[in-house]
Amino acid sequence: METQISGVIPHIARKAGHTPRTETGIGALMPWADRLWFVTYPASGPKSGDRIGLFSMDDLFEVTMHPDSAGGTYANRMIHDETDQLMIGPHLIDTAGTVRTIAELTDVRLAATARHLVHPDTHVYVLGMEGEFFEADVTNATANSLGNICEDLGIHGIPHFKDAFTNHGRFVVANNSYFHDDYERGESDGRLAEWDGESWTIIARTQVNTVVGRYGDLGDAIHAVGQDRASAVLWSYLPATGWVERRLPKATHTQDHGYTTEWPRLREVESERWLLDASGMFYEIPTMHYGNALWGVRPVSSHLRIVGDFCTWNGLLVLAGDQGTPINNQNVYAGQPQANLWFGKTDDLWTWGPRAGWGGPWFESAVEAGVPSAPYLMTGFVHKSLHLESDVDVTVTVQVDYRGDGHWVDLERIAVSTTNGQGYAFHAFPDALGAHWVRLRADRPATITAQFVYQ
Repeated sequence: METQISGVIPHIARKAGHTPRTETGIGALMPWADRLWFVTYPASGPKSGDRIGLFSMDDLFEVTMHPDSAGGTYANRMIHDETDQLMIGPHLIDTAGTVRTIAELTDVRLAATARHLVHPDTHVYVLGMEGEFFEADVTNATANSLGNICEDLGIHGIPHFKDAFTNHGRFVVANNSYFHDDYERGESDGRLAEWDGESWTIIARTQVNTVVGRYGDLGDAIHAVGQDRASAVLWSYLPATGWVERRLPKATHTQDHGYTTEWPRLREVESERWLLDASGMFYEIPTMHYGNALWGVRPVSSHLRIVGDFCTWNGLLVLAGDQGTPINNQNVYAGQPQANLWFGKTDDLWTWGPRAGWGGPWFESAVEAGVPSAPYLMTGFVHKSLHLESDVDVTVTVQVDYRGDGHWVDLERIAVSTTNGQGYAFHAFPDALGAHWVRLRADRPATITAQFVYQ
């Protein structure tokens, strides 16, 4: 092993060529067949740029590009349990490391692979970033198109699908379309949607970056993560509750745009321990749920890194990267496109950037009288304050869930007056306040912005 600097081993870096000067981000990671496998991606289009493809790394940190690698924009990865195969990009890899390629998928920008609703023993679903929907037979490495889902979901602008997951009889997709005009109108072509094999249901119409879950006794919830102009958003599905919306602070606005989010992930990094990367903040998320409630969400750290994927390998936490991106010379100060991996321990993340962020349940929102807002995370931060703005005189009740199980108690009543022409109020909470979640109720209909600032 050569020199490592703060978790980065320079000789592992992947570099793309200079024609075109595009991108070589690392889009997916998976430990498999005694190696760490990963795929790199260009900015757009299959096979744009050279040295893009399928790589594997051995225990001595030596990297090999597979000779049958297909170059393209790929970020999908899934283990097909019944056939003991990894699907990453358009490739199927067995436990001996033998690679097969599904030819029908090589020219598709692949966002996700998910279990099949009808034939899970032999087939998977594959989703393209532009809404292309396939089913692939993993026994003979073929695929056929099921069409494009953009029309079904009412997406008429630029699609940018990022993830998909199947459980509880539903195939769930995440599209993160969110562009400049969407900030003004508060809605976008972004989608969280589910398909039961016959019809589609739209859950949310905003930027959604990932959707994931697990199977078994230690938790079978489906979680999706995205953002709108108010905050980061965490949606969770359980059969007993349906979809439940919760909100999280943002640590950055640089990932609000659909093109700058890359692939934020929620993934297990230690046994039964999940890590979420959302809006520039790492969060710890439990795999389990009790009493149909999600317990124990807490912030870990803020960061500036673009993390295309992460996983645990050989006892290390591995973060994929995207460090140098000219994007076809849009950035004339970025040189040769390149990306690398970061190696460390999960607990190292606690030493990264401060746990600080902002956001809330309302942003120029039409609020009904007496209807509680979505819960907003409160635990894990020291200094906490609330900014309120309303178009009419209103009293807002602050309720907290200090147990973390949906047990709400009234904490404060804050009056917002418009007599001075501002319609603004500020409230600082005591540092000792350690509630898990906070929510708000207004005593009359109003258009309200409610933003918490945590440090």
